[in-house]
Amino acid sequence: MSILSALWVSRPTVAAFMAVGFTWGCFAAMAPVLKARIGVDDATFGLMLLGTAIGLSTTLWAAPRWDRAMGVWALPLGTVMLAAMVVLPGWSGAAFGLFLVLCAMGATSGLLDVVMNARVSEVEARTNRSLMNVNHAMFSVAYAVSALLTGAMREAGWGPEMIFAVAAALVLATAPFQRMSTQGTPDADGPQAGLLIGLVVTCGVIVMIAFMAEATVEAWSALHIERTLGGGAAEGAFGPAMLGMTMAVGRFSGQAVAARFSELFVIRVAVGCSALGVLIAAAAPTPAVAYVGFGLQGLGVSVIGPMGLALAGRMAGASVRTAVIARVAIIGFLGFFIAPALMGLGAEVFGLRWAFAGVALLLAVIWPLSLSARVRA
Repeated sequence: MSILSALWVSRPTVAAFMAVGFTWGCFAAMAPVLKARIGVDDATFGLMLLGTAIGLSTTLWAAPRWDRAMGVWALPLGTVMLAAMVVLPGWSGAAFGLFLVLCAMGATSGLLDVVMNARVSEVEARTNRSLMNVNHAMFSVAYAVSALLTGAMREAGWGPEMIFAVAAALVLATAPFQRMSTQGTPDADGPQAGLLIGLVVTCGVIVMIAFMAEATVEAWSALHIERTLGGGAAEGAFGPAMLGMTMAVGRFSGQAVAARFSELFVIRVAVGCSALGVLIAAAAPTPAVAYVGFGLQGLGVSVIGPMGLALAGRMAGASVRTAVIARVAIIGFLGFFIAPALMGLGAEVFGLRWAFAGVALLLAVIWPLSLSARVRA
C-alpha cells in the first residue's frame, strides 16, 4: 500500500495525529523559555512535567466513555478542547500554575491519543492494511514543523503568549477534517479484555519505553544543545525538530518495512539504532554532532511505538481490540510523560550527558521483552 493511499484511507486520524504533534512540538521548543520564566532547577522542572502524566491517567477511564458518547464527533471535539489547553502555557508565569496547565494538557491530549489510536486499529482491521506507522509519521511531521516554527518565532522576539496562540490555531485548524464513522467502541472494562493482560503488559511496556526515549529528547534536547553545548535559541529548537523529521522518515519507511518483516524483528533492529543515536547525542562535543545522534535516535525509535501498538491490535480479537489498544496506549503514553520528569532528576544528579546515556540502557530492556512477545505471538 502506497504512503499516499494510506494517508487518504486514514485521513481523519491523520489530522488528529497532526493536532497532537503541533501541541507537543511547540511545547518542546518552548521548554527552555518556560523553565527560565518560572525559575526552577532541572529536578523541579522535571517533576512539574509529571502533571501531564497525572492528567493522562484519567483517560483510561474517560477515553472509552468519551468515544462511546461522542461517536463520530469524538475526535474533532477532543481537538477543540486540546486547542483551548494549548493557549494556557503562554500565560502561566508560576510553577504551580504551569503544573495545573500540564495536568489539563495531559488529560485532553491523552483523550485524543487513545481515541485516534483505537480508530486507526479499527480501520486497519476493516481494510486489512497497515496504517499505524503512517499516522504516527504525520505526528512527527507536525511535531517538527511546530518546533521549527516555534524556534523562528522565538528568534523573532515573539512572546510565549503569541507563540502558544499560534500553536493553538494550528491544532484547531485540523478539527474539521477529523469526523469519521466508527464501528462502535466495545466495553473497555469487559471480562474478555482482562484475559489479555499478558499481551497488554508486554506490548504496553515496549511502547512505554519507546515513548520514554522519544520524550526525553523532545523535552530536553533543546536544553542540552543550548546549555550543555552553548547553542542559540534556533539551534536549540532544531534538536527536537531533527528528532521529528527523522522520526517522520523512519515511520514513512516503516510503512513499507511492515509489509516485509515481522513487528518483532523491526522492533529489535530499531532498538539498536535508537540506543546508538542517543549515546552519540550524549557524548556530542558540538550541536552538529548532537543533531546526528538525535537524528539516528529518531530513525530507530520512530517505529517501535507504532509497531508495538500494531502488534497488540493484531493479536487481540475484534471484540476487544479497542479495549486492548486503549490499555496499551495508556501504558505507553504514561511513559511519554513520565520520562521528562525522570530525565530532570537524572540531569540534576548526574548532568544531562549521563542522563541521556541512561536512555540507551532503558532501550536495551526492550530486547528481552521482545522475546516474551514472541512467545505470546
